[in-house]
Amino acid sequence: MDGNMNAPRPARPDEAPALRDLVRTAYAKYIPRLNREPAPMVDDYAARIAAGQAWVLEEDGDFLGALILEDEPDGLLLYNIAVSPAAQGQGVGRRLIAFTEAEARRRGYALLRLYTNELMVENVAMYPRLGFTETHRGSEAGHRRVYFEKRV
Repeated sequence: MDGNMNAPRPARPDEAPALRDLVRTAYAKYIPRLNREPAPMVDDYAARIAAGQAWVLEEDGDFLGALILEDEPDGLLLYNIAVSPAAQGQGVGRRLIAFTEAEARRRGYALLRLYTNELMVENVAMYPRLGFTETHRGSEAGHRRVYFEKRV
């Protein structure tokens, strides 16, 4: 990571609306494909912040990206990764993934997990390029999901 760049930091309680707005903007492109709002668009960000699960990547007062990280018994779940459309294609997602891998190790986990909607084909293609292995596919809460994991 570039030494000049900020690292993700825990989101503050007063940032829940901005966090929600970032996620909604990042995921809006998927609504026509899914015929519904993706689950992260309707998440409770105030609750996520209160639980210590929300992280933001901020530069010059703007949110470039966000993460929702959930502790699981045997690994860290990357529940949500969102990159502002204005910041996409600039390596923000890779920075967020690298931070998440380091955070998993810091918490004592050897495994990082995530899932994405089967119709988010860009994500399904991207995660293997970032070292993730597809473990299975299934339906949950009406969503067809592709599950990935990576040893860290």
